Amino acid sequence: MVRRYRHSWQTPPPVPPVQKKEKEPLSPEKKDRRAAFWLKIVAVLLVLILVYCIGSDIAIYRFGLTVPGTPSAQSDMTNDSSDHGTNADASVPSGSGTGSEVVIQQQEKPEASVQAEDGSQKAADGTYTVEGVAAAVRPSIVEIYTYGDANQKQLSGTGSGIILSEDGYIITNAHVLTDGKSFTVTLSDETEYTATVVGSDSKTDLAVIHVDAKDLPAATMGDSDEVVLGEAVVAIGNPAGLTGSVTNGIVSGLNRQIQSDSTGYAMNCIQTNAAISPGNSGGALVNMYGQVIGITSSKYVSSSYEGLGFAITINDVLPIIQDLVQYGHVKDRVRIGITFISLEAEEIQIQFADALQMDSAPAGLQGIWVTEIDDSCDVGNTSLQVNDVIVKVDGKEVNNYDDLLEIISEKKPGDELRADCRHYSSNGRYEEYSIRFHLMDDSNS
Repeated sequence: MVRRYRHSWQTPPPVPPVQKKEKEPLSPEKKDRRAAFWLKIVAVLLVLILVYCIGSDIAIYRFGLTVPGTPSAQSDMTNDSSDHGTNADASVPSGSGTGSEVVIQQQEKPEASVQAEDGSQKAADGTYTVEGVAAAVRPSIVEIYTYGDANQKQLSGTGSGIILSEDGYIITNAHVLTDGKSFTVTLSDETEYTATVVGSDSKTDLAVIHVDAKDLPAATMGDSDEVVLGEAVVAIGNPAGLTGSVTNGIVSGLNRQIQSDSTGYAMNCIQTNAAISPGNSGGALVNMYGQVIGITSSKYVSSSYEGLGFAITINDVLPIIQDLVQYGHVKDRVRIGITFISLEAEEIQIQFADALQMDSAPAGLQGIWVTEIDDSCDVGNTSLQVNDVIVKVDGKEVNNYDDLLEIISEKKPGDELRADCRHYSSNGRYEEYSIRFHLMDDSNS
């Protein structure tokens, strides 16, 4: 039996709408707290941006670093200014015609130095500023006056000197004392002393004089073997009578074997672009620690090229100075008694050919060309003649000054040498011969 059920459908009662709850208004205290929170966020961001900007500027200025996002990463140019305390950017055309711009930053001059115990300016790493070097070393540099008479009436020249010791020994150049009959020394405080010559060596252009004084401000000598290419240096001297002049530059070259323009004797020199003038002769080349690393000399200055100056390395100077103080001359140095020119350069070979009236320089021309012979030396008693060529000494080829110096550097006065020579004729042919001679004492150079 099937049951049927009847259902009655009823509409559900309507659902009342949900009423939104209105936001309760913030109290004044909550509003203040929220404002303070956002102000703190903004302040922190501003501080971070400020620290970043200052840090990037310091990195660019002090270390030359390129900081991402700074103007230096876009090839900006930095210009220091002591007239403004804030950074100011200015855009100028680059001049290339492309319409691009270069941003120049002006900055206040930073305080990159501190006050040392002696009152001079010294950086944190132990080096001086240029001002500090001048303050520390300038009192050790003196001005030397050379007179042509004993009464100090006929001034014949001036130069510079370096106080070597507190008891009055002073280093200078030999040519500063040339033809002098009397000498005076003026210190940086204008105190004046009469000086006497202790020893002089014209070959190296070095000399020592002495004044009767105590407690003088002696210079500190450095180690020239520690000098590096590009190192900052300062030259101090008295060019053209301008007392205590200071110029700065860098070490442009090392181990330059430079010959004196008056004697032809070569010395190991430091090349620098610091201005060195004739009045600087006998002055100091100083590193940024205030140590003397070289003796400047106009005899080793290139007059052919601007910006080339040379100073004899202090490590080569001191042994000579010690001999001059102790003996009055350089001990155990020898000389042959000839003046010569190396035939390595093509233009010298042409000059040689012209001197002997040759049509052209002969093939295979080599050796050293003898231009003068000192008859007071033993070599003057041999068959060697002016315009002859020495090709070997003691069996070793000699083509320049260094070759000959290497052979005789270990010799002593009285030692015998053998030289193989050539005597050329105007037709370019030569005769070979050998000579033997004794080396002479070079105490009178």
